[in-house]
Amino acid sequence: MNTFIPYGRHHLDQSDIQAVVEVLEGGLLTQGPAVEAFEQAIAEYTGARYAVAVSNGTAALHIAALAAGVEPGKSLITSPITFVASANCALYAGGSPGFADIDPGTVNMSSDSLSEAIAANPNTVAVVPVHFAGLPCDMPAIQKVADDAGAVVIEDASHALGATYPDGKRVGSCAHSIMTVFSFHPVKAIAAGEGGMVTTNDEQVYRRLLRLRSHGINKLDDSFQMPEQSGKNGEKYPWYYEMQELGFNYRITDIQCALALSQLQKLDQFVARRRELVNVYDEVFSGMMLCRAAQGEGRGESAHHLYVLRIDFAAIELTREQLMLELKSRNIGSQVHYIPVPMQPYYQRLGFKPEDYVNAQQYYREALSIPLYYDLTDEQQQYVVSGLQEFLT
Repeated sequence: MNTFIPYGRHHLDQSDIQAVVEVLEGGLLTQGPAVEAFEQAIAEYTGARYAVAVSNGTAALHIAALAAGVEPGKSLITSPITFVASANCALYAGGSPGFADIDPGTVNMSSDSLSEAIAANPNTVAVVPVHFAGLPCDMPAIQKVADDAGAVVIEDASHALGATYPDGKRVGSCAHSIMTVFSFHPVKAIAAGEGGMVTTNDEQVYRRLLRLRSHGINKLDDSFQMPEQSGKNGEKYPWYYEMQELGFNYRITDIQCALALSQLQKLDQFVARRRELVNVYDEVFSGMMLCRAAQGEGRGESAHHLYVLRIDFAAIELTREQLMLELKSRNIGSQVHYIPVPMQPYYQRLGFKPEDYVNAQQYYREALSIPLYYDLTDEQQQYVVSGLQEFLT
């Protein structure tokens, strides 16, 4: 195979390009109609009442944590198997992060481990389960644990746009949470270049998210805190606005939203193709002794952002690095998702011990993500399978 096959890649077609061109030829590049149109489209797709678009998924996590009440003296619990942003958002808000170990069968947060983590952090106000690789967590169980502790749930669905719960509701509907966060980084389900979104069904949370996104300035018809300065004779001055709290410039552009809106029209098509590819991989790897799919359930519900193998590297007599280099020499890309967050030096300096998360550590020792994306052809997939079979059988 002469062309390199990455582990993930976005898909763009002429309709995406034309959508961006139309914005560039129009009058507004930011804070224009494309942003609101994208928000409405995501709300309609997921079934949520409200959606707030921001500059990236990390910004979405940050303002969601603030809106959930994370602050100094309060804790936020997430999974150790995630990108660092899921935990960092607690620190951005001035709070303390904590971790609940994964279920080894799903690589998602274990509700039993969550109970233990909350017991160790009684000041927990927010729980951030991560729908790893697009597979929805056991949200009813997680929500119950959080509710019993008086904490709210923020779903990190950065991998899971297009996924559904077992009851058929879409991830993002906030059926089991107060907020859901999405990412539109190019390797995610739909690409905006960069971009993020928070969905919610709570009007007060929605209003606060809007303020936090834009410098803490009042939005919609929020009451003025200093009405005596806002106008006279019952009429507001046309220039008047109020910064009512410390917010951020987390606005997204119309250019990004036009691209994302065009991509959203193809989302179901993207997910369907990923599921076809996953079915092929599952059939191949189910017959192997030295590796297995990291997630073997919920195949009809997952958005299939990643395909992760768990490999017995000692048995194949290759280290993970050696296998990745062998695959790279054959133009096959691979990656590891993720180094457990408590292993990061910054988090170890905060006092976290990687060995406290046994399931996450074992998963990390075995994990390897292999190519999965919409434009991966059947021929390319068979080439990837043949390359892996050379070392795994």
